[in-house]
Amino acid sequence: MSADPRPVRIMTVDDHALFRQGIAALLTTQPDMTLVAEASNGLEAIEKFREHRPDITLMDLQMPDMNGLDAMVAIRGEFPDARIIVLTTYIGDAQVLRAMNAGARAYLLKTLLDTELLETIRAVQAGRRRLSAEASYELAEHATDDPLTPGEVEVLRLIAAGNANKQIADRLSVSEDTVKARVKNILAKLDASDRTHAAMIGIRRGIIETQ
Repeated sequence: MSADPRPVRIMTVDDHALFRQGIAALLTTQPDMTLVAEASNGLEAIEKFREHRPDITLMDLQMPDMNGLDAMVAIRGEFPDARIIVLTTYIGDAQVLRAMNAGARAYLLKTLLDTELLETIRAVQAGRRRLSAEASYELAEHATDDPLTPGEVEVLRLIAAGNANKQIADRLSVSEDTVKARVKNILAKLDASDRTHAAMIGIRRGIIETQ
């Protein structure tokens, strides 16, 4: 526990009110922590951060209006020292990497709220970084994978939306042969058996997102 007598000031950002209430109830049991603000989406988070300047922000990723990743980039662009903990249900390696590259100090699954959240908050407040065991495993498992190119990611996103090769070619203004080549690369890189399997892997790993 920090020697600083001032409680750690915390903001929660999540579109589920019940989840925010659960965090609030947990924090009330901690004399060295206090909840100073809540937000239900990324746009609110930016406004509330400017107003309250919390020590720690607990940020969900999937939210309406503005997602957590975009909010994190905006907040840290304005306040580079902002300490943000991602608190999510998603552990895909691509999603973890995007969050950490955007400046998240920790990445924690919501299922670990009762057992690891308080320890993670104190660790981040002390200047350390923290990854959940599941997130670390996902990163390690795919560390040597050949990543998809931006063009291949776009094709995979359109595949997941149910588009055929000709439709994808029209949407991207490329030839159908180009699309077929990208699909072939996608299947090889993701070790996928077919297009549907590739889309499922892409969503699970956070390479593409569902709307």
